[in-house]
Amino acid sequence: MPPGRGVLDAHTHLGRDEDGQSLTPEALIEYLDQVDEAAQACVFPLHDPERRPAYRIPNDRVLRWARQAEGRLFPFCRLDPADEPVAEARRCLALGARGIKLHPRAQSFGFGNAGAESIFEVAREFGVPILIHAGRGMPAMDVLADLALRYPDVGLVLAHAAIADQGMFATRLADHPKVVYDTSSFFGLDVIELLARVPAERVVFGSDAPYGRPLGGLFQTMRVAAYAGLDADDRALLAGGTMRALLEGRSLPAAKPLRVPQIRWMSGRLVRLSTYLAMSFAATVSSGPPPDPTRALPGIQLARGVCRDPEPGLVGPALERIDSLLAAAERLIIQSREGAFLGFGLLMAASAIASTEPVEAIGSALADSSVLAATPYCGEIPR
Repeated sequence: MPPGRGVLDAHTHLGRDEDGQSLTPEALIEYLDQVDEAAQACVFPLHDPERRPAYRIPNDRVLRWARQAEGRLFPFCRLDPADEPVAEARRCLALGARGIKLHPRAQSFGFGNAGAESIFEVAREFGVPILIHAGRGMPAMDVLADLALRYPDVGLVLAHAAIADQGMFATRLADHPKVVYDTSSFFGLDVIELLARVPAERVVFGSDAPYGRPLGGLFQTMRVAAYAGLDADDRALLAGGTMRALLEGRSLPAAKPLRVPQIRWMSGRLVRLSTYLAMSFAATVSSGPPPDPTRALPGIQLARGVCRDPEPGLVGPALERIDSLLAAAERLIIQSREGAFLGFGLLMAASAIASTEPVEAIGSALADSSVLAATPYCGEIPR
C-alpha cells in the first residue's frame, strides 16, 4: 500500500442473506480496521429474507448503520426493478444513500425494460453511481452495455471484474466516461486480464464482504498492482481514490495507456496450480446450499502436488510459500465451518501469488538469450 492514502472498499454487504451469510456493521468495521483504522467502505443489503416490499426494511437498516459508523460507511440502496424501484430510490437517496445496488442474478431481472431504465433515470437525476453484479451466474450482458451507453453521465461500477462479459464490456464501454470495474474476484488472473483490457484508472478495489474480506481482497489487488507496475499514485487511485471521485461526483482520473500486455509469459507450474485452485472454488460454490467446503479438498491436493516438484525452477520460492498456505487451508477446512471460511481466504491468497509471482524473475531470465534459445516456441518470440 502507498503510505498515507485512504482505502475505500467499493463492494461490501450488511445484514442477512437467504444463503445463510450475514455481516453486522461492527464486524465489517473490524475487518476494515485490519486494513487501516481509517479505511472506509460502500455498503448495501444482502439478498435479505425481509426484502419485500421494495427492499425497504434492509435499506433502512443499512442507512441507520451507516449513520452510526461516523463516516466509515457509505450506504447504497438496493433495488428490485419489479418492485417500486423509483419510489424506493428517491426515498433512500433523500435519506442519505450515496448510490444504488442492483443484483440481476439474485432478483432475476434483465436490463431491456422500463424498470431498469427508470433506475438509470433516477441515478442521473441525483448524480449517484449504480453498482451492478456482473459476475458468476449471469448470461451475456450486452443489453446492460446498451443501457449504459444511453446514460454516459451515470456512474457505473461493474462488480467482480465484470467476469460475466469482461471482453464485451471492455470493448463496448471503452469510451464511457464514468464506468469502473471492481476487483472483487476470487481469481487474480481475472483482475490481471482486466488491467490488460481497461486502464488502471478505471479499476477500483472491492472485497465482496462477507463473501470475501477487505484484507484478503486488498492483498490480491495490490499484488496485481505490483505485477502491472503501478506506481504509488496509481495504487492510491486503485485502493480508493477513483471510487471516492465517483462517489463525490467528480471527474474520474485521466486514463493512461494499458500497463499489462494481452500476451504474457507465464509459468506452466503456476498455471496448473491456479487451475486446481479454481476447481476447488467451483466445487464448493456449486454444492449446497449451504456450500460444502470439504469439496475443495481434492483440488487443493492436486495443487499441493504441483508444489512438491523436486525441480521447481524459477518459481520454487513461490511454490514453497503457496504450499504452506494450502497446508493451513486444508487444516482449517477440516476443522470447522468457520475455519473453512478462513481457509478459503488462504486459498485466495495462494491464487493471488500464483497469478502474479514471480513479478521480475521470469522476465529477467527470459531476457537471457540462452534461456530463449532453449525455449521451444511456435513462431516469433516476442521481445
